[in-house]
Amino acid sequence: MAVELIILGVLALTAASLWIPYIVGVNTAPDGSIPADAPDGFIIPPDPNVHRPWVRRAYRAHLNLLEQSVPFAILVLLVDRVDGFSALTLWASIAFLILRIAHAVGYITGTARFPGRPLIFTGGWICCLLMAWAFFAA
Repeated sequence: MAVELIILGVLALTAASLWIPYIVGVNTAPDGSIPADAPDGFIIPPDPNVHRPWVRRAYRAHLNLLEQSVPFAILVLLVDRVDGFSALTLWASIAFLILRIAHAVGYITGTARFPGRPLIFTGGWICCLLMAWAFFAA
């Protein structure tokens, strides 16, 4: 099995699990901070007046991972379909995985700020472009 497909599986598992920090944050909110009769809008998307900052960032980190991983996954599957895997696709996949994990951790912890977080996101986009180039070149 190609390493690119293994990385795609790890990304899918990460995306499937990144809801956990948000749910932990919502369920460990200080007593009384979320009104008992709060509509869903207070929970999803996170209301800045209700949730702690890291909980709101966890929600956005999950969305950001989904936003960028879906196009990347489609491109990896297309490259697999045309037997286009190469050293370029291998390193683009490895870089994408590292960048996406760094983005999520940095976003949730608040350590990745401007310009770091946008640069990490842009790096992921460049990995998508490289994968697209590999598909069209195959």
